[in-house]
Amino acid sequence: MLSAYLNGFGVAFSLILAIGAQNAFILKQGLRREHVLAVVLVCALSDAILITVGVSGFAALTESLPSLAPVMLWLGAAFLFGYGAVSFWRSWQGGAALDPATGAGTSLKGAVLFCLAITWLNPHVYLDTLVLIGSIASRFEGAEVGFWAGAVTSSFAFFAALGFGARMLAPVMARPAAWRVLEGVIGCVMWAIALGLIFRG
Repeated sequence: MLSAYLNGFGVAFSLILAIGAQNAFILKQGLRREHVLAVVLVCALSDAILITVGVSGFAALTESLPSLAPVMLWLGAAFLFGYGAVSFWRSWQGGAALDPATGAGTSLKGAVLFCLAITWLNPHVYLDTLVLIGSIASRFEGAEVGFWAGAVTSSFAFFAALGFGARMLAPVMARPAAWRVLEGVIGCVMWAIALGLIFRG
């Protein structure tokens, strides 16, 4: 059981570690110190739900409904392109709006809804949790619960560290120029992910 737990923790951590829309948003909220706990919980609980479904064998649904894959791909790509465009606009605009101390804040409802969208409309999330984690968990017959627990623990630990650890970068990111760079990088990452989805699809 311990081996399954450690494997689940390691597999989930390696998948979540990649820079993506979800991680970029958590980092940004952490730097702003804005609704961090809510955003972290939304992402971690969403992952926990998807991991639970994947480990319990729901990955077979994507195989039985192949038409679902292209729909998820194009919806996710469109969302990422839109998110990237907004980041590029903010980077070009610059000014105090990108300063976490003086910029316009996001409401709790707005942050949670955006976090839900950026999580559940991302095709990578389903590939990672339903397909990859689900298929790997099936190898630990009789110890799937251990693998599930490790994967869920990894998700909560990573998102908490990313959201609350971002505060250590606050002195650097307090400068509007640094926020412009961050927004530009986020825009590039979002568009790169979207293009990767399209060309791989």
